[in-house]
Amino acid sequence: MDFRDLSYITAIAKYQNITKAAEALYISQPGLSKFLAGLEEELGLKLFDRIDRKYMPTYAGERYLEYARTILDTKASLDSELADIIKRDVGVLNIGLPNMRCAYLLPKTLPEFNSRYPNVKVNIFEGTSAAIDKRLLDGDTDLAFYSKPHEQNPHIEYETLASEELRVCTCRNHPVKAQAQNGHIELSALKDERLILLSPEQRTGQISRHYLKLAGIPLTNSITTNNMPAVMSLTEQGWGVSFIFESHLLWHSPAPEIDTYSFGDGRVISDFVAAYRKGSYLSSYAREFIRTAGNIYN
Repeated sequence: MDFRDLSYITAIAKYQNITKAAEALYISQPGLSKFLAGLEEELGLKLFDRIDRKYMPTYAGERYLEYARTILDTKASLDSELADIIKRDVGVLNIGLPNMRCAYLLPKTLPEFNSRYPNVKVNIFEGTSAAIDKRLLDGDTDLAFYSKPHEQNPHIEYETLASEELRVCTCRNHPVKAQAQNGHIELSALKDERLILLSPEQRTGQISRHYLKLAGIPLTNSITTNNMPAVMSLTEQGWGVSFIFESHLLWHSPAPEIDTYSFGDGRVISDFVAAYRKGSYLSSYAREFIRTAGNIYN
């Protein structure tokens, strides 16, 4: 057994398909099929069942994969630490960002980071918080930047960089303004309003739904989208009431013409975090990217 064997098996499990796994590994499909057959013969165990054209791990396969992923993660951490020791500052950094965060965070971080680490290639994945978490756990993403979840994954480390408020947003001089006091509004004031919500796979969508549920506000009169600029535009037009983090409002250009209110027990504050797999080694350049991202909030 070598690292190649482990990588091959984890790829088959990931894609559940020999052809797709072979393409991702840049080897031939017959070669990968021959490798799997040979390994299963050597072990005297089937690692995968073929079900509806999918390769599904057997119990033995699941155990093999658990150890394989641990070994590969350890090797990746060792490679990163050795690279730091010899001060190469050469490598690849895979970063996950929600779409709206990406729009303003990258222009504020990437130029500065590149000036310090010109030999580090940065790959960006944009998607929902749920999709980013999956990539973190699968080892496809090294770092992620987003709002900290209410229910934290025990296999992910969260490093707080800043705190930000989630605000209720309306068009200018919306009728609910009359029910606000000192910039604060009770969610009960929104019971008859149309709501513009982000997807429950997005952190803003998760948090806003949590507080709406606590307030007993039904979601029957609502629309869901993954697009934050669309949320802002619809809110400006008076089409509905939305929930938006203050940093999105601060850095969006042009600034949206809307009114915003605190809600909840005083204010609803969320931590903006850097996230990475628990126990993984972070290279010096990964640490530098975290520092650079945190500085935009200072």
